[in-house]
Amino acid sequence: MTKDPKVMIEAKGLSKYYGPFVAVQDVSFAIPEGQIVAFLGPNGAGKTTTMKLLTGYLAPSAGHAAIAGHDVQSDRIAASRALGYLPENGPLYPDMTPLELLEFFGEAREIEPARLKRRIEEVAELCALRLVLDKPVGKLSRGLRQRAGLAQALLHDPAVLVMDEPTAGLDPNQIREFRLNIQELGQSKTILISTHILQEVDAIADRVLFVHNGQLVFDGAPDELREDGSLERRFHRLTRMPPGAPTPAAPARGAAS
Repeated sequence: MTKDPKVMIEAKGLSKYYGPFVAVQDVSFAIPEGQIVAFLGPNGAGKTTTMKLLTGYLAPSAGHAAIAGHDVQSDRIAASRALGYLPENGPLYPDMTPLELLEFFGEAREIEPARLKRRIEEVAELCALRLVLDKPVGKLSRGLRQRAGLAQALLHDPAVLVMDEPTAGLDPNQIREFRLNIQELGQSKTILISTHILQEVDAIADRVLFVHNGQLVFDGAPDELREDGSLERRFHRLTRMPPGAPTPAAPARGAAS
């Protein structure tokens, strides 16, 4: 009898209100260990807000979120130990070098010095930062800054990686390199990537969560999202629906089968 995979990212009825404005409403899903999931939707759909709720950056108006079984509000330290988070505008300090940045985050996470030195070497190799470790972050290209952000998210070797629009502003070559990194990382980590770029879905995702107007309107495999062979056609149809309208997509499910 096959054991069910462990749920690593979970949202239960997540909602976020700003006065009368509904940013996210009753979003629920569960992502099992080892999946690469694309969090897809148009600009302003609620992707970034949901990411912040999942990572504990924002407190929900209703509902709960958990990382590796740890509630991000009531058990935040344990959740953060299992989580690597790369926000859209990563936590980079322009006057620091990537080496200084990684040392700073490692000390903040109380990584033992010998292990920290080893992990810096490992993430510098993985993220191709060796040649710029001593160059100020503010002098790096957008692609290299993104790599530095990914390196800090991976520094403590988390089981879960959450990234918000990680390829925004990158050129095609940088995007290709970044996708290859994600595919490699997906062999050992559970990954959630928010995007509005359909090519990301085909390139990296095992599963798609589609949000529109703050609501989850699709949960399934990339092939299930296609309409007459086209992701664009289904994207267009889902994003034309008014808030609260019933969706023709498959109903959201708790976890992939």
